[in-house]
Amino acid sequence: MKVLIIQQKMIGDVLATSILFEAIKQKYPDSELHYVLNTHTYPVVEHHPFINHFHFFTPAHERSKFKLYKFAQQLRQEHFDVVIDVYSKLSSNVMVLLSGAKTKISIKKGQNAFVYSHRFKHKHKAKTNAGLAIENRLQLLQPLNIDINRIVKPKIYLTKTEIESAKQFLASHKINLSKPLFMIGVLGSSNEKTYPFKYMATIIDSVVKAEPDCQILFNYIPKQAEHAKAIYELCKPETQKQIYFQLFGKSLREFLAITWHCNALIGNEGGAINMAKALNKPTFTVFSPWIKKEAWNMFDDGSKHVSVHLKDFKHQHYDDVLHPKKLKSKASELYLDFKPSLFLTDLDNFLKRLS
Repeated sequence: MKVLIIQQKMIGDVLATSILFEAIKQKYPDSELHYVLNTHTYPVVEHHPFINHFHFFTPAHERSKFKLYKFAQQLRQEHFDVVIDVYSKLSSNVMVLLSGAKTKISIKKGQNAFVYSHRFKHKHKAKTNAGLAIENRLQLLQPLNIDINRIVKPKIYLTKTEIESAKQFLASHKINLSKPLFMIGVLGSSNEKTYPFKYMATIIDSVVKAEPDCQILFNYIPKQAEHAKAIYELCKPETQKQIYFQLFGKSLREFLAITWHCNALIGNEGGAINMAKALNKPTFTVFSPWIKKEAWNMFDDGSKHVSVHLKDFKHQHYDDVLHPKKLKSKASELYLDFKPSLFLTDLDNFLKRLS
């Protein structure tokens, strides 16, 4: 059986969808599995043992109808038996239509019934702590007679060389791995997903207060340096002494290898949190007030993986709202009401469990 799985969009999405490959290989070990994904997301599935081939969807394919058509034609030449389209975007609809596959699976979305042989509604309530992002993906495997109740966790595969190189890199910057090392997700993927700078500084201060010997790393990329620096400067002087501000991975794989050596990742919900979980690292997640926590609080257990959301503390903001996304325009206002004092005890207890 030859299967194509299509997952465009963000790193967290690509990582979550990677569970489908393991689930299929468990049932059909001789299957040949292909993955269509955006080029920049490849590092989180590099060296994945259950993915046989990658096909990279680029911005050029997105911009040009002709290049999209050529890309879809190239996929058609692979003669897939099954195509699973996780999101059903217009571009992926084209790929599926031209694929020639007999079994075409996706979610129910708009008027896409003519494209797919099997469609599934997104569930709105998770049955397990895997969360909706995992459960909604697993249900797409039903036409393949795969047990969707058998939960698979996303995993990132690092090489021994990558892990050892990161260890040497950390040592060269005077990091002592016998002391606690925390990665802080100081910035979200957008302003609407970024905890207010002053509040984030308070969280970091609290971490250092609880663990005076700890070492702090910031997760940011060079173009975010100005904002990351602003958060650093809002921290207390004694906290700043524990922050290794200039130490960060120059690539996504380097970030992953550095995170592998950390005791936990703390910060904004997003790709970094999902990657840390896939590396089996403890996480403490601060959700944006407009994001649906149930969708992305994957494997939260209140112990190793903890997440907090404004809705956990102040239900009144959500009583008359059918979908949190309607609150996106009010994110800044809602964030101000999401004070660190609401959950610093939870953070302190999380840190104690790491000791």
